[in-house]
Amino acid sequence: MEKYGLKYVVALRENHGVWMLSHEKVTRTRWQKFDRIFSSNKIEVHYIREIIFGHRTSLRYWEITTDQALLPPNSTWFLMTNKTGNIQKTVGNIYGLRTWIEYGFKQCKDELGWADYRLTSYEEIEKWWEIVMSAYMMVSFQSEVFQNLSSCSRMINSPSLLLKFQEHPWWNQHKGWKNLLNNLRLIIQPMVFCCLITPWLSVFPIPPLTQGFLRLIDLMNQFNAYVPDG
Repeated sequence: MEKYGLKYVVALRENHGVWMLSHEKVTRTRWQKFDRIFSSNKIEVHYIREIIFGHRTSLRYWEITTDQALLPPNSTWFLMTNKTGNIQKTVGNIYGLRTWIEYGFKQCKDELGWADYRLTSYEEIEKWWEIVMSAYMMVSFQSEVFQNLSSCSRMINSPSLLLKFQEHPWWNQHKGWKNLLNNLRLIIQPMVFCCLITPWLSVFPIPPLTQGFLRLIDLMNQFNAYVPDG
């Protein structure tokens, strides 16, 4: 973040160390009150003070708490930031945005499947992200905003074909990403179900059922998934 000139506020553990010269000391400013404003517009009084390791640098350290006397562990935070100026009234609320950022990331992780597996190997994580993002991009390309950017119409499905697909009782008429995902899942269902039932058809051959699956899959293949022009 420093490389790209980005401003940040991050939390530190209480035992975080900072290099100082042997003659330098740690000093703390006086506690000051500030209003911690939550997303619900609720206001609580918190306390903040700056911790200075030897002398101020581009990195500044702050301690925030709900009780300046007891410093309860569950409501006391140590922050590091490269923001400059008189920020003692604002840095606490800036850090408070972390909760909502994490909440948003959790929703994204759950939606994209990043929370389904706990991988510790970077190579495995990279492979999983590649699969997830490829699937996300494939679904996103089916939205109208991408299709309207194309100068080529050969991959666009005819209105009559789309109307036929939309007769499925589970087809979703809305245009959001999850709605597109729902419809693409419906289109690939015959292939998925055929793969699942084929082992049983090898045990109990039912030619009309096999032929019916192949016919249904052939009909599904008439749907053109949109791929943008190169």
